Amino acid sequence: MQSIALLEKLLSFPTISRDSNLALIEFIQSYLQSYGISSQLIHNDEQTKANLYAVIGPRNKSGVMLSGHTDVVPVSGQIWSHDPFTMREEDGLLYGRGSADMKGFIACALAMVAAIDTDRLITPLHLAFSYDEEVGCIGVRRLLDMLSHSAVKPKFCIVGEPTCMQPVVAHKGKTAGRVCCTGVECHSSLAPQGLNAIYLATDMITAFREIQEKIILQGCHDDEYDVTHTTVHVGVIEGGTALNIVPNHCEFKFEIRHLPEDQPEEFVAELRQRAATIVAGHQQEFPAANITVTIDNSYPALSTPTDSEVVQFVTELSGANRTGKVTFGTEGGLFSEQLNIPTIVMGPGNIQQAHKPDEYIALSEIQRCDDFLGRLANALYR
Repeated sequence: MQSIALLEKLLSFPTISRDSNLALIEFIQSYLQSYGISSQLIHNDEQTKANLYAVIGPRNKSGVMLSGHTDVVPVSGQIWSHDPFTMREEDGLLYGRGSADMKGFIACALAMVAAIDTDRLITPLHLAFSYDEEVGCIGVRRLLDMLSHSAVKPKFCIVGEPTCMQPVVAHKGKTAGRVCCTGVECHSSLAPQGLNAIYLATDMITAFREIQEKIILQGCHDDEYDVTHTTVHVGVIEGGTALNIVPNHCEFKFEIRHLPEDQPEEFVAELRQRAATIVAGHQQEFPAANITVTIDNSYPALSTPTDSEVVQFVTELSGANRTGKVTFGTEGGLFSEQLNIPTIVMGPGNIQQAHKPDEYIALSEIQRCDDFLGRLANALYR
């Protein structure tokens, strides 16, 4: 299978989000060129990373776009049984960082290019491979900007995140931010004369937990998600310099993973109101007291109607008898919201294997994806 050989090559590039992906992108560009297919690179400001975009077939009409991200999460701190950037095959499983998330899909898409008869294409095939998805769907936004000015945009988009080849019509959105708490330092033996910034942070974390409880009891629920409601989560906290100093600064990071029906701005507004209330109780004695809520990054949820044309198109080709919804996010919400491209998420592999040591994808999943893309090519001929 050519897709297996391509996956082995793609896994050999350690495209961790903090590092460059150019070696992999240049390999893909050269690979496409070997089949007479030109592609466009959209770089970051530093010219250290790039998206790749290609159109195969006629350029005067809309087609089907296959979308995937080239970056992977780090392996540091994880115990792997082998080199994470050297593919290992064992018992029908292909091991390597990014095998499931999501170089398996990209390998299948590139194998499809080798098999496709470009002269027979009536409907074009678009390829969109991005960078920095794992750190907030950052890199693809430059690709979106480019496509927004294109005279012809893709008609449909298939984002190949690992869904065990089940068509997924919806996923949650994400808003990530920081809460910075400013207190007043003093010697810890005189603790009441200062304002402990860590205590301000714990008061805010209590507010987070109360908002979460309210969401659970009164908010929207959707039983098709593994976690049926919007979640508000604190993941990292840092404060204080020494045990004998009342700290004047504490900061923590949070995320909101929201259902498509919820508006994260409303939760952020409530958090800021709670912060103002906490600070107001201290400012008469400590005028320097402050709590700020800053948003660092966000991407939208995806919600594609099950009776839409893209869902009917993909489910018919895949043979699936149902669609699903997932709690993790993808670039699909951005394609749908910013470019109004009907989008579905479907790809080989299981998200439960992603981000773990000894990440793997089953050979059977690669085969299923190859078969689906073969049927897609036949549909594009028609």
